[in-house]
Amino acid sequence: MSKQLERHDITDELYVYKQDNSERWYARIKVAGKWVAKATKQKEKEKAIAMAYRLQMEFEFMADRNLLVGSKRFRDVAEKAISTMQAAIDNGKDIEKYTTYIQVLRKYHIPFFDRTYITSIDIEKLRAFDVWRAEQLGRNPAKSTLLNHNAAMQLVFKEAVERKWMLAAQVPSLSTKGVESQRRAHFSPEEYDKAFDMVWKLEQNSRKEKTRQIRELLMDYMEFAVNTGIRPGTEMESLTWGDIHIDTNEHNIIFYITVRKGKTVKHTGTREVVCRDEIFSSIQTLRERFPNRKRTDKLFRLADGSDTKELSKAFDKALSEAGLKESAHGVRTLYSLRHTYITWQLLAGVNMEVLAKQCGTSIAMIEQHYSHVIPKMFSKELSGVDLGKAMVKRTKAKVSDKHKQHLADTLKEWQVRYRQLGCI
Repeated sequence: MSKQLERHDITDELYVYKQDNSERWYARIKVAGKWVAKATKQKEKEKAIAMAYRLQMEFEFMADRNLLVGSKRFRDVAEKAISTMQAAIDNGKDIEKYTTYIQVLRKYHIPFFDRTYITSIDIEKLRAFDVWRAEQLGRNPAKSTLLNHNAAMQLVFKEAVERKWMLAAQVPSLSTKGVESQRRAHFSPEEYDKAFDMVWKLEQNSRKEKTRQIRELLMDYMEFAVNTGIRPGTEMESLTWGDIHIDTNEHNIIFYITVRKGKTVKHTGTREVVCRDEIFSSIQTLRERFPNRKRTDKLFRLADGSDTKELSKAFDKALSEAGLKESAHGVRTLYSLRHTYITWQLLAGVNMEVLAKQCGTSIAMIEQHYSHVIPKMFSKELSGVDLGKAMVKRTKAKVSDKHKQHLADTLKEWQVRYRQLGCI
């Protein structure tokens, strides 16, 4: 803590002083019944006294016009805003939105603005932040990223205004001129198979058992994402065994999945997702891995029942090993599996309105990000040549009568278990 070394009284409501941590004088001014400290930025006492008079006049002018506020440093205000958001999260309100804002503030705004007074943040300071943020990201932020960052920042300013640490007139304008959204990186069927094979190869060569389990789980996670369009992350990782439902007719089967948590559930409510039949083998594998499963158990978990946050990292490694991390439309991530599903379904001729409901998004969003696919949906009409739908389907082996019977028996067993225990 700093210690006062020297003091010079000017009037009963004004004095200057020096501290042991600076060569410059500070002014302490009593205005509107409160003492306010301000740096004079002067080393000479006489110049400091003159500056103290000037500061006193400025503070009195602001007090007369009700413009005087006791400012706070950005970090302190941001922490108050975070506390407010956390309280809302604890009460089940806007959980995903506020969680994102808290992460943004802790990762970007607080490290940059830190001890800057909230009232000192102006256009120039914000421009400096824009440059710094782009360096941290390694690119210019997308418009959607800026909207999230700005919303988080506005909550900090709102906190400051409500606590009278700044005036509404002092809140600066925030830019939304980000990079417009581009085409979404996806996989061709051949690329997806190559990525899947690489994960399998890595799983077979794992040195640690936990690493092997993560890669084993990743293969099922990939199959679910690319055959349902469910969002990797909260939507996928919140699924339980009780969320999987089936309809069967002899050896034919349709899987439905209820999505209860995620990005758009608050606005659209829970939704029923129809799965492609390729998902059967993954469900069968998961059933064998967890014979004592209950309907409330998470679908994607390790052998000991614990969750893992390593799937994305494991997927990135497999893509890098397979030379698939980079694409003409950006870097591929787990989320690219959802983009792959939407792209393949469009190419297969699925109606955009149906696809939007299936994926919990809007027709406008699909048109915006997948407009390059839409002309191909009408390739037969536009070219007069029908190439069929083989481009978006992986080859299926012919099924023997014996195998069909085995499948029918398996599905009957699943239905019995579903009726008894509430999960397949």
